[in-house]
Amino acid sequence: MELTALGVIVALLILFEVYPLLDGDVALLSASSLLSGFANTALITILALLVVGQGLHQSGALDGVTQILSKTRKSRATLIIFACLIGAGIMSAFMNNTPVVVMFIPIIAALANRYGPGAGRMLIPLSYITILGGMLTIVGSSTNLLVAGLVETTSDMTIGFFDLFMPGIILASVGTLYVLFIAPYFLPKKSGKTDKSQTARSGVQFLARLDLTAEHKLVGEESKFGIFPDLKDVTVRLIKRGKTVFLPPFEGVVLSVGDTVQFAGTREQVSRLVDFNTRGEHFMLAEAAIAPASRLGGRPIVDDEFTEQTNCFIAGIQRHRRMTRDLRNKIRLRPGDVLLVAGSKENIRKLRLDRDLMVLDGSVSTIHGFTKANQALTIFAGVVLAAATGLMPIVIAAILGALVMIASGCLSIGQASRAIDRQIVLLIAASIAMAQALDKTGGAQFVAQGLVDILQGQSVPIILSALFLVIAVLTNLLSNNATALLFTPIAISMAASLGVSPTPFVHAVIFAANCSFASPMGYQTNLLVMRPGNYRFNDYLRTGGPLVIIIWLCFSLIAPWYYSL
Repeated sequence: MELTALGVIVALLILFEVYPLLDGDVALLSASSLLSGFANTALITILALLVVGQGLHQSGALDGVTQILSKTRKSRATLIIFACLIGAGIMSAFMNNTPVVVMFIPIIAALANRYGPGAGRMLIPLSYITILGGMLTIVGSSTNLLVAGLVETTSDMTIGFFDLFMPGIILASVGTLYVLFIAPYFLPKKSGKTDKSQTARSGVQFLARLDLTAEHKLVGEESKFGIFPDLKDVTVRLIKRGKTVFLPPFEGVVLSVGDTVQFAGTREQVSRLVDFNTRGEHFMLAEAAIAPASRLGGRPIVDDEFTEQTNCFIAGIQRHRRMTRDLRNKIRLRPGDVLLVAGSKENIRKLRLDRDLMVLDGSVSTIHGFTKANQALTIFAGVVLAAATGLMPIVIAAILGALVMIASGCLSIGQASRAIDRQIVLLIAASIAMAQALDKTGGAQFVAQGLVDILQGQSVPIILSALFLVIAVLTNLLSNNATALLFTPIAISMAASLGVSPTPFVHAVIFAANCSFASPMGYQTNLLVMRPGNYRFNDYLRTGGPLVIIIWLCFSLIAPWYYSL
C-alpha cells in the first residue's frame, strides 16, 4: 500500500515536471501542487483527531463505560450487546472509530461468546455500525473531512459540522436495523482463537495494597454487610490502622486517612485501583518471577529498598501456595513467587537484565493514566464543541486538542506518534494528487460528461443514484478515502453539466464512499475485527453486500425529497 502510494506520487511528478503536460507554455501542475496533499488541512485534521482519540484510549477515559457494561447478567446480555453496538455508533459520529472498535471488541466478544450467539456474529456488526455512525457529522469519518477540505479548495461550496446529519441519520438508522436484526444471521457462530496461557494468567490473583491519602475516594466509605461497595470485586484481606489490624468481616469499619487496605485481585483490578500516577505517568506493568537462588529469596518485601534499587515498585505479589493474611511487608519471598512490578519502559527493560528476577514474556503492558481520564474527556469535548459551534476551524480545534492531550500527560509523545499511521498519510497525499491531476487535465470533466451522456435523458435523481452505486462498489475495491477524493471533482463537474447544485452530488460521494462494508480492505475497522471474529473474505461480501444495496436504495429514495431534485 505504501509503495503503491509513493509510486503514484513519483509517476505524477515525472508526468507533470520531468515531461510536463502543458497548457500553452505552462505546466498544468507544479511539483508543489502535487505534493500539497502532505500539507492538506483535512489530512492534518485527521492526524490530529487520531492523536485525540489515542489520548482517550490511553487515559482510560472510556474504560469506566466498558467496566460497567462487562458486568452484566445473562438475562440482560443481548440487551447489553445491542446497547454496546448502538453506543459505539453514536460515539463514532464524534471521534475516530478505530479506538471505539478497539475498546468494544473484548466486551462484545466476551458477552457474545458467553451468553449470546458467539463473537463471530457480533464483531462485523460492530465495525459496520461505527461506519454508519461516521456518516452523521463532518468529523465522523476521515472521508468526510477529506471531501469537505477538497470541496472548499476547488469550489465555493462549504460543508458544515452537522450538514450531513439529516440524510445521514436516515441512512444510519435503516442500516442499523439491518446490522442488528438481519446481518448476524449471515455470519457463522464462531470466534477467534483464544490464547490459553493469556486466559489462564488473566484470573491470577495478586496481593496488593492501597495507602489511603486525604484525597483518596475510598476515605469515609463504610462497610455494608462486611463489604466495602467500591471494593466488592476484590477480596479485602485486612485493614491496618496504626498498630491496629482489622480482619474480615469488617462490620461497621469506616475507611480513614492513613489506612492501609490489603486486598487480592487480578492484574486488571490492581491496575485499576492502585494509584500508579502518583509516581509518574505512562508506567509499564510487568510480571517478574523470583529466580532460583535469587538474593530476594527468603527476604521480606521492602518496598522502598526495591524502588531505590530498580526505580520500579511492587504493585502486587502472587504465589502458588495459599496466600496468608500477614501484612505484605512481613511476607518472605520465595523462588517462583511472581511480583507485579510497575515502572517506566526503560526501567522495566533493565529488569530483564536482573539475574534475581525473570520478566515473564508477554506480561508487559502500559498502565492507563486513569487520573487523566476526566482531563481527556474534557479536552475531547472541547474539540467537538469548538468545531461544532464554529468557534474555530476544525483543523485548529483538532491540533489544539492533540497538543493539550500531550501537554497534560494524557498520552506520551511516543504514543501520539504511534497513533499516526503513515499508510494513511501516503494514501491520502497520493489520492489528493490524483484528484488534482484529474481536475487539471480535464479528466474529471471527461468522466463526468461520459456518465451524463450514458444516462442521457434520465432525470437528475436517476443520475445521482447511478453515481452513488458506482462509488459504493469502487470503495470496496480501492479504499474509502481514495475513492472519495477521486470522485469529488467528478461529482462537482456532473452537477455543473446538469445545471444543479453540487450539494447532493458531493453528499452522495461522502455517503457512498462510506459504504465500505463488502470487503475487509474497505475500511480499517473491518480489518480490526477480522482476526478476533475469525472471518474470511466471503463473510464480509455475504454480510456487507446487502447493506451496500440497502444504503444505495435508501439514498436513492430520500435524495429527491431531501434535496428537492
